[in-house]
Amino acid sequence: MKKLKSRLKKGDTLHGCWLNLGSPLTAEIVGLSGFDWVLIDLEHGAGSEKEALAQMQGLQHTSAGIIVRVESAELQRIQRVLDMGAEGIMCPKINNLSEAKKVVNGLYYPPMGQRGVAKMVRATQFAQNFQSYYETSQENILGIVQIETKEVLNHLDEIANLEGVDVLFIGPADLSMELGIFGQFNHPEFLAAVEKTVTAANKAGKATGILFFNPEEYSKYHQMGIRFIACGADATFVAEGAKNMVEKLVKLRSQES
Repeated sequence: MKKLKSRLKKGDTLHGCWLNLGSPLTAEIVGLSGFDWVLIDLEHGAGSEKEALAQMQGLQHTSAGIIVRVESAELQRIQRVLDMGAEGIMCPKINNLSEAKKVVNGLYYPPMGQRGVAKMVRATQFAQNFQSYYETSQENILGIVQIETKEVLNHLDEIANLEGVDVLFIGPADLSMELGIFGQFNHPEFLAAVEKTVTAANKAGKATGILFFNPEEYSKYHQMGIRFIACGADATFVAEGAKNMVEKLVKLRSQES
């Protein structure tokens, strides 16, 4: 475990990125680059749970904590990737307290949640470390709910105060789409929603997170109090690297002509 939860509680700012190619090799490359955490995306990414397992194995020897975004708050979706070794779960489009409770139920063993017990899984080193894993799960497993809908903006305080929810993570694309201002991240209505989320999280002693693709936005969000920051994705890194190389080669070719 990479102690993401305890670092957030201390007030550290943690940097992460998305993994959406489903590749254990790009996962390993990104993990070795120095990010505090990476997110394996099972909602929109190219991979399935099978590829997620291979990516976790590739990330094991890196310094990056492993978060998995599941497709929904269904118990089976959450506990399967936890058993594989995920250190945190992100669940998209949580609307209210009832849905947030479903996430928490999947994260933790009874009595706090309803996660099923299986000792012979990767997370417990195939039963060699179950007791320690069980006893420290509440202090190590990170619960992240995504703030992406109009409805959730009316329930932020309730959700932030729920034990087991550690991060309120803003999804800019979906939230701006719901607000009718898609992609307008400097729009007053979007910024008001961000500020409202940060305020609720701070009051409850929780963290706020966000994903963006332009590093120039870092200061704006950090100054608003956001400490769980994601920028970029493995697909973006590959695409931009390839494009930059082609542009350089084309420029050199023209100089040689």
